[in-house]
Amino acid sequence: MGSIVTFNRPDGKAVQGYLAEPAAANAPAIVVIQEWWGLNDQIKGVADRLAAAGFQALVPDLYRGKSTVEQEEAHHLMTGLDFGDAAGQDIRGALQYLKPRAPKVGLTGYCMGGALTLLAAGAPELDAAVVWYGCPPLDYIDASKIKIPLQGHWATQDQFFPIDTVDALETKLSAAGVGYEFHRYLAHHAFANETAVGPARIAATQYDPVWAQQAWDRTLRFFGKHLG
Repeated sequence: MGSIVTFNRPDGKAVQGYLAEPAAANAPAIVVIQEWWGLNDQIKGVADRLAAAGFQALVPDLYRGKSTVEQEEAHHLMTGLDFGDAAGQDIRGALQYLKPRAPKVGLTGYCMGGALTLLAAGAPELDAAVVWYGCPPLDYIDASKIKIPLQGHWATQDQFFPIDTVDALETKLSAAGVGYEFHRYLAHHAFANETAVGPARIAATQYDPVWAQQAWDRTLRFFGKHLG
């Protein structure tokens, strides 16, 4: 189990986050960015799994204590979030908090967090990033600033982030000389979220344990290579 910590953004404002720590000291670190639900038990669980794999993992509380299980409220919270501020201040502050504590620092995010990962991928503190089925409008991505290796996990049946958008993103990254590896899975949106099951899940989302495990294994190998 992790704990709640407080860190400062570059502008000096304080932000809280959930920090999960491994047994070993001076371990590489990863900032984890939530889906649109907020800092809930599921995303804390991702941080806990990363800690069990030997990484420090920090989830910044982008919604300032708010979270929900209702789709309408999640949409309201997401649309109320300033993505530029979240990427340039909250996430950057989390990276700066971890940088003195770790030899290298990575970034990963899911859905909305995947989009924010791409927006923050140019941060100078970063050493590697992994994106999970999330992308902002391509015009918002300054690929020329991305100097780190990038991995992406995408669902070919994703109705929220169509695979055509992923193809266009690849074209943009290639043109900028970004080193990336993208993996496509015959799956729906949120295929790695174990709570996306049953009749209560959002339509067009579906957890797939087989693809989720394969993507997780690839993520750990990628971070092990670039942060280890």
